[in-house]
Amino acid sequence: MKIFDQLTLLATGLVAIYLLWHFYKNYKVDKGRFNIYYIISFSVLLVSGLLLIFLSYSILTNPLVVIVAAIIPIFLSLGLIAEFLPKHERYYLGFAIIGLIIISITRYFAPDTGRIISLATIHSIAALVILLLPLYLSKQGKTSGLFSFVSIGGLLISVGGISLAFLKAGTPILSENIIFTILAPVLFLMSLSYAYGFTNKNVKKQQKIEKQLKA
Repeated sequence: MKIFDQLTLLATGLVAIYLLWHFYKNYKVDKGRFNIYYIISFSVLLVSGLLLIFLSYSILTNPLVVIVAAIIPIFLSLGLIAEFLPKHERYYLGFAIIGLIIISITRYFAPDTGRIISLATIHSIAALVILLLPLYLSKQGKTSGLFSFVSIGGLLISVGGISLAFLKAGTPILSENIIFTILAPVLFLMSLSYAYGFTNKNVKKQQKIEKQLKA
């Protein structure tokens, strides 16, 4: 792994730490369970980035990595559902748990085709939630327009995740060299998009939380 990639992944980790602090701070005030889902997602992103720095891209050959990495979009989308569509939280939580179980089973016991289909299907559902829900909320005026940056992050994680999935299955949509060249920058841009979107989700509400914490 190049020094540039290591530094980029380190920067990604710093952004993830900032987001963890942001969601923990919000949880202390509103006790929203969705903050816990966000914290799980970005904790996995932080750990994944650190593992890549220390073990390089060779760690991506481990089937366990695919399972763990799937937690990022699944729990991020679960957080969005829990926050903005709370009536559907328990159903989507069921999907999240079953989805992770299916990915885990197919990673070890299914042929390549089964692995691709299961991973692509579950990733796609989570990605669509991350991509479309923030855009809808922004357009409806239920959040700041800047919250749509979360959708950009969702698009980036979809590109990276699907590219890696097809590469590991032996049917890459991009060459291995290109994928590993863009992977670290994609993760960094993704984390920046999430940070900008979530911290600007509702400026007035965030200011209120800051005041409550200082009181």
